[in-house]
Amino acid sequence: MALGGNPIFNGKNFRGATQAPPVPQAQYGQNPYGQPQYGQNPYGQAPGRAPGQVMDAQGGWMAQQQNMTHDQLQQMYNQPAAGPAETGRMTFDDVIIKTAACLGVLMAGAAVTLFVSMPLASLLMIVGALGGFVLALVNTFKKQPSPALILAYAGLEGLFLGGLTRVLDGLYPGVGLQAVIGTLSVFGVTLLLFKSGKVRATPKAMRFFMIAIIGYAVFSLVNMVMMLTGLQNEMFGLRSVEIFGIPLGVFIGLLAIGLAAFSLIMDFTSIEEGVRNGAPERFSWTAAFGLTVTLVWLYVEIIRLLAILRGDD
Repeated sequence: MALGGNPIFNGKNFRGATQAPPVPQAQYGQNPYGQPQYGQNPYGQAPGRAPGQVMDAQGGWMAQQQNMTHDQLQQMYNQPAAGPAETGRMTFDDVIIKTAACLGVLMAGAAVTLFVSMPLASLLMIVGALGGFVLALVNTFKKQPSPALILAYAGLEGLFLGGLTRVLDGLYPGVGLQAVIGTLSVFGVTLLLFKSGKVRATPKAMRFFMIAIIGYAVFSLVNMVMMLTGLQNEMFGLRSVEIFGIPLGVFIGLLAIGLAAFSLIMDFTSIEEGVRNGAPERFSWTAAFGLTVTLVWLYVEIIRLLAILRGDD
């Protein structure tokens, strides 16, 4: 598991569900794997039964087999083994479908802000940001994934992203569409690189990611405090400060986009391990939630970078 990345995938619930079960270890004097000890009746034979007489469930199954014809038995044995979907395990298709559902609800929420007045869209943006933050915490620490709460999070984030896009697109026409294209492009390239095996969440890369993400979090916190206290009156705070004629936000934005892209790599790694280790199907909602959170972060960083670049023209 790619520890240190998305906290949704690193929570004890998802991580515990995706870890392979340990090999059973027999205590001293016991036979492993349920093998009968010397003197015990093998194959589930109950005491007092005649040799060869098995318990009811097994006896019923053997009697059913005896009533089958040769062709029926051959057809039964030729059928493929039950896959993850038949056994209630998480599959890639489950994750794709549920992620698409989350993104669909998100887009519906964003569309709402296009049909209301600008003041109302700004208010919905604030409501979506605060509500989405609260539900993100609830869904992250919830023991079992709740599809309703996850979809509600997606809807609130849609209000936030839609309101943000409308505000910035009003100031810098075209940045909204460019941000959508940029987000899809980064996601697609990242997925292709992951599938090809050229980019992996190695321990060395994870150490760099942790250092960079902590530094970015500290910068974002300081920048927010300075903007709220009036120490920075620029629209993007410290990001608007120029270094050699280039806004600091350009360097910070490129770093943040790189961190979000690598976070996608870690998300893909966690999902792959969950499918391989047979995580329960319900945790595909957790995987979809984690991907949605990362994509929201990626979109925000891209549209902010585009706005900074346009504002510097």
